Amino acid sequence: MLLQTVSRAVSLGVRSLLLHRLRSLLTTLGVLFGTSSVIAMLAIGEGASAEAYEQIRQLGSQNVILRSVKPPESVNSSGGGSGSQVVMYGLTRADHRRIEETYPALDALVPVRELSQEVRHRDRVASPRVLATAPNYLDVTGRFLLKGRFFDEKDEQAVANVCVLGSELERHLFPTQSALGREVRIGGNYFTVIGILAPRVRLSDDPAQAGEDTTDELLLPLTTGRKRFGDMTVRQRAGSREMEQVELHELILAVDDASSVPFVAGASRRLLEMYHPKNDYEVVVPLELLARAEETKRIFNIVLSSIAGISLLVGGIGIMNVMLATVTERTREIGIRRALGAKRRHIVLQFLVECVVLSVVGGAMGVGLGLLIPIAVEHWADMRTIVTPLAPILAFTISAGTGIVFGIYPAWRAATMDPVEALRHE
Repeated sequence: MLLQTVSRAVSLGVRSLLLHRLRSLLTTLGVLFGTSSVIAMLAIGEGASAEAYEQIRQLGSQNVILRSVKPPESVNSSGGGSGSQVVMYGLTRADHRRIEETYPALDALVPVRELSQEVRHRDRVASPRVLATAPNYLDVTGRFLLKGRFFDEKDEQAVANVCVLGSELERHLFPTQSALGREVRIGGNYFTVIGILAPRVRLSDDPAQAGEDTTDELLLPLTTGRKRFGDMTVRQRAGSREMEQVELHELILAVDDASSVPFVAGASRRLLEMYHPKNDYEVVVPLELLARAEETKRIFNIVLSSIAGISLLVGGIGIMNVMLATVTERTREIGIRRALGAKRRHIVLQFLVECVVLSVVGGAMGVGLGLLIPIAVEHWADMRTIVTPLAPILAFTISAGTGIVFGIYPAWRAATMDPVEALRHE
């Protein structure tokens, strides 16, 4: 009996709405855009968060990274004559030894030095990040090889001219063939390519450029980098020559237990403070960045959900406004139904069904549009978006709930009309 009553109410409600197709369509637009904005904003937020998490995880959640930072004052100049200066700053090999002696329980300690060098193969030139590092670099950073091998202890002891290219760099320098076993020129030295790194998520939003702007990485043994290129970097600037001396650009500390990361980070800061009065370093703790990213994601989702919720609120108010106008227009109809024996609950059900139909149709259309918007954003704006299964379900449920919440008052108002006064209404 109840099912039959509801079915009759739905049929009657749909017929009533079809009598005013344009008005019904315009009423659903508020719910449609509100629902689609919920899905689209959550998808964009999830995509941005996922990229941030991926970048942080690439640094290693159990790593503490010490980095050289050029101090603003750039003091310590010596020699070189007028118009040139030597700027010495950053981490040193002595820091490496101190940390190694202070934290014997570290899983690994990986030094990294960045070399400012062009990489060439025949007529093709690139300016990637050239990193001189230790053989255990891949283990600590979570990177892995696409093909070939990584340099080992023997290569480091032999000061071998070997290197590992990033996949993007290989595509640029060797567009039609594999780079394995072939030579590239780094500065004035030739190096044999022994491995290719798998691609990684970028640490910036800048797309890769062709030619000299090609990004990516090239890795070579630390001993080879020191022997072939020294510790000095020379930069020509507007009639002057600036020489920088940095022994190590990074020290990556792989901590054996995540709970020890804050302790190691704090101890490292205190240790560096003792030997670096110029404050020419920074301590990066990916675990702290991950916690901040979680908090940022939570705030971001609250803001986006609030904006989308306001859109749905506007759509709900639109439904209520239209239904109140509909109740006024159909006052005589309500009076006739009441005179023929319809009870208040029948009137309430009739108008409530109409509100729910409007919100459900708008919600269904909004889900469809909401699933298309992230695809368009990825295609046209080159932004990563992730539509979770929960987002469409949540958005549709809220849109249906909007119809019920905002339909209660118009339905109650229609049901509480005096039948006699309703019959007199013109």
